[in-house]
Amino acid sequence: MSNETFDSVWDAIEDTAAEAENMKLRSGLMMALEQHITRQGWTQGEAAKRLGVTQPRVSDLMRGKIHLFSLDTLVNMVVAAGLHVEMRVLDAA
Repeated sequence: MSNETFDSVWDAIEDTAAEAENMKLRSGLMMALEQHITRQGWTQGEAAKRLGVTQPRVSDLMRGKIHLFSLDTLVNMVVAAGLHVEMRVLDAA
């Protein structure tokens, strides 16, 4: 058994640092969307209309099916939800 430690689960399970960073960004956007939808009290149907997607797509989002969403798609959905995305780029640790 390895005693290796990781800063994120994505660092542990993804093959490359680039893949891990992509997954971190996607998961953060998905969690923000899920929390916003819940806070607003939107049904999946209502969320779908507001986000410009289908209800099954919202269901995939709410169930955390991260592999079904690209960064571009998630940014578009965040903006459609009335949210704003900011990004910071830092030196690698």
